Amino acid sequence: MKEITRDIYLKQLIDGQGDGFIKVITGIRRCGKSYLLDPIFKNYLLASGVSEDHIIHANLESDEFSELLLPHKLTEFVKDKIVDDGQYYLLLDEIQLAPNFVPILNGFLHIPNLDVYVTGSNSKFLSSDIATEFRGRSNEIHMYPLSFAEFMTAYDGDREHGWIDYYRFGGLPQIFTRKDEQSKMSFLDSQWRNIYLNDVIERYGIKNTAELNTLVEIISSSTGSLTNPYKLERSFKSIAKVDLDHNTINSYLGKLEEAFIIEKVKRFDVKGKKYINTPAKYYFADPGIRNSCVGFRQVEENHIMENVIYTELKRRGYRVDIGIVELRDEKQSRKQLEVDFVATSGDRTYYIQSALSIADSAKREQEARPLADIDDHFTKIIIAKDANFAGHEKNGIVVLGLLDFLLDFNILDNYQ
Repeated sequence: MKEITRDIYLKQLIDGQGDGFIKVITGIRRCGKSYLLDPIFKNYLLASGVSEDHIIHANLESDEFSELLLPHKLTEFVKDKIVDDGQYYLLLDEIQLAPNFVPILNGFLHIPNLDVYVTGSNSKFLSSDIATEFRGRSNEIHMYPLSFAEFMTAYDGDREHGWIDYYRFGGLPQIFTRKDEQSKMSFLDSQWRNIYLNDVIERYGIKNTAELNTLVEIISSSTGSLTNPYKLERSFKSIAKVDLDHNTINSYLGKLEEAFIIEKVKRFDVKGKKYINTPAKYYFADPGIRNSCVGFRQVEENHIMENVIYTELKRRGYRVDIGIVELRDEKQSRKQLEVDFVATSGDRTYYIQSALSIADSAKREQEARPLADIDDHFTKIIIAKDANFAGHEKNGIVVLGLLDFLLDFNILDNYQ
């Protein structure tokens, strides 16, 4: 297997060196958090001239470091390694296994020549915990599974075949250790049921696991569709023949978000400049996990493509919303058109449509219509699977090929 680079996240670790904060790497299980610390970041430190005895690394899930799980042992272990005034780097995997890890980490912040980097598992160490427990003393680096560009650095084939494998089996790095379709599907099914689903069940003590599993199946089968807990309550009654109230559904959705399995995306009124809280859309952190949730029965390229574009925009640091453009006809009747994504970073905003095909004029007109009715100066883009060029269409709308967009991290900078 070729080495996979994770330069996006390595840069964030490098940028955080010596900032006085705990660097906390979060993300869905098996996305590569531990590998990012060692060997990727560790090798960077060594290449930068840091001596190996100034890099303190421990994986608390390993038997080698089981003694560190006893009270006070982790603090003693770290302090014993610091023998001079030089800069030390502490890399800790699965920190949540250490008893009272919050005061331990806060204590490390008082050691002036110690820079701290940790990972934690989703069942006990989530984004909401970080904000609460470290009170502004941490810098969260949220990690996704492999992007398509990262995936292609290890893929043995051309980008068209790579895309087919990617949208079907996703970007968990371990997928490369499986050689055929059946073993990839079995791996993903095992990860979903034994790791991700169990994480949520264990953390929250959920008793009715069948309800939670059914909810995920419903969400995954309608990826990219607007929904809300009330609509899902009706779906449970019609599909699962189960009465599950909307409050419980809302609670389950929140738990799945906290475990980084799904992300909720709200709608934004482009002209009114305000958010619309419901209905919303849900996207998955990884297309392979999404496909596994529906037993690989509904692997619809257009919906998965939309999910992949969303995740890629988030990976690139954009705040992403669903756009709503409200129009009025001659009779003052209101009509709402949807823009798939409103991506914002600083003073830059992009309005983006996802289209599997714009081969015929009717489809091009359909995709361009919501964009054409936005009257501000920000860039309007159609990302199309079958577009084999990059350039401007009429009305100043930019057309980008899907694979070009996914493989060029900075491509949007060309169209500000």
